[in-house]
Amino acid sequence: MERRTGAPRVRGLHVSMLPDKGVQVQELEAALRQRVAGEVRFDGGSRALYAADASSFREVPIGVVIPKTRADVLETMALCRQYGAPLLARGGGTSLAGQCCNFAVVLDFSKYLNRLLELDPVGRLARVEPGIILDSLRNAAEVHHLTFGPDPATHSRCTLGGMIGNNACGVHAQMAGKTSDNILALEVATYDGARMTVRNHYDEAEVTALIQQGGRQGEIFRRLLALRDRYAEPIRAEFPRIPRNISGYPLYYLLPEHGFNVAGSLVGTESTCVTILEATTRLVDSPPVKSLVVMGFPDIYTGCDHLPDILAFNPMALEGMDDSLIDYMVRKHLHTEHMDLLPEGKGWLMAQFGGDTREEAFRAAHELVDALARLDHPPEVRLFDLAEKEAQLWEIRESAVGATAMVPGMADTWPGWEDSA
Repeated sequence: MERRTGAPRVRGLHVSMLPDKGVQVQELEAALRQRVAGEVRFDGGSRALYAADASSFREVPIGVVIPKTRADVLETMALCRQYGAPLLARGGGTSLAGQCCNFAVVLDFSKYLNRLLELDPVGRLARVEPGIILDSLRNAAEVHHLTFGPDPATHSRCTLGGMIGNNACGVHAQMAGKTSDNILALEVATYDGARMTVRNHYDEAEVTALIQQGGRQGEIFRRLLALRDRYAEPIRAEFPRIPRNISGYPLYYLLPEHGFNVAGSLVGTESTCVTILEATTRLVDSPPVKSLVVMGFPDIYTGCDHLPDILAFNPMALEGMDDSLIDYMVRKHLHTEHMDLLPEGKGWLMAQFGGDTREEAFRAAHELVDALARLDHPPEVRLFDLAEKEAQLWEIRESAVGATAMVPGMADTWPGWEDSA
């Protein structure tokens, strides 16, 4: 599969043919400055800053636009189209596989287009702009004991638009699924200037009606339907049936059994199909009381052997880490003050349970602890009921994400392959 950081084709011309310097780029920059109210940054320093994300990849962009309004986004798209320049929408830059790097005009939504537009606790939904930070949405929803389920380790800085771009999961995917399972509708714009709202469910009559209406949306729906009908059986037979199937284009969402979920089919497409202007998200229950079971095994492989048994107790979150990550964290002095919370072992699993009351939150946790104690070789187990201790343990797990990069006393490593794979 060709890497996302490779140069895509624009109007039949390879992007590498578009000069990085010269009249064409200068004209594009001048037009953007004249017609965009937001920030237009084509200077070397800004281009260097946006040449990288959290991965090992580097690609200097043509320039950067930080739109202040939705009109700015549409104007930028129109000018890129006019000058034959590729376009890349960017979130928080937390991507681990080069998704935010490309020779393109980069749109950064995080500075201005970052508002929570609506929060409906009764309907359990939220409308957001793509640049909103995940924790901003979660904090607002938590007032109503609700949350946006997917929560990657970068939740304090990643954007919803970026999560939609790469179909993020996170520790609570056990409870709520991946991002594509939590998107109800998307307002999008295509490179050729079409603008539409697409939902997570259409019945066949609705699809037929949209096609008959014609226009660009009708054409797109007609071609999506034809694509689905042509490849339905290979999609059913060959797309892997795994919970975190998040790589490539999720064409299975277009199947009738998934309700012709056009919004879901766009999640994970990394700005290659549409630019997202607004998202309507599902919100799920966030139990007010939580408990945490931490298990220490001789190694992470032994711990993984017990995953099916642990999942039978329906934890709302289940994560793991091994001793190499802990060793790297110690060497880098990352949250070493909390390491004594981990039980003995060289591989650890963390299972979280929740409920409306303390009794409810601890019932399943105690059942898991009792079941583990009956094993021939039971792991070391610790059960936590204090929010502060739980937060410290999750802090260890989240810090482990970057632990493998630039470890003192070790050769340089190349993080990011785990997400590429």
